[in-house]
Amino acid sequence: MALMHDVSWPPIISTTVLGVRLAGKVALGSDGQATMGSTVMKHKAKKVRTLFDGRILAGFAGTTADAFTLFEAFEDKLQQYSGNVTRAAVELAKDWRTDRYLRRLEALLAVGAPDRLLLISGSGDVIEPDDDIVAIGSGAPYALAAARALVVSREERTARFIVEEALRIAADICIYTNHETTVLEIDAQA
Repeated sequence: MALMHDVSWPPIISTTVLGVRLAGKVALGSDGQATMGSTVMKHKAKKVRTLFDGRILAGFAGTTADAFTLFEAFEDKLQQYSGNVTRAAVELAKDWRTDRYLRRLEALLAVGAPDRLLLISGSGDVIEPDDDIVAIGSGAPYALAAARALVVSREERTARFIVEEALRIAADICIYTNHETTVLEIDAQA
């Protein structure tokens, strides 16, 4: 039996982006490594940012120019739908999948809002994880596992701490992830 490769999800072999919602806070962070092939080109790239007047967090894994195009398109959708993150994400995913230009973009978005975390892909996926943890990029499996372990431990931890620590663990394992992190946080109560 032949295995089918899903060509709609490009393999993202760079970076780690991780988001956590916990105890009224949403934190989204990434490492800073930018690579071209097997060469590190930059160590302190900023892959997470605030959108919609600081009320939404977004991070990308994939091609930088494509990600900036998607940030702009997502911010336009947020404006169009008055900050409704789910509606904006679904509409972006529809456009991304069907628009001739957008369809060629190679990136994934992780989005954090006071009431949810989402992963948005060019294949039309808008995924809200069950456990309020989202991870994308080549280091995503490591960061996701570390974040889940930190969340279920009995110790009191913040969303920011979990993101910082899980990114550190991912950077120790993934060659496309470094220790130069950026972590942004918003208060879910605001």
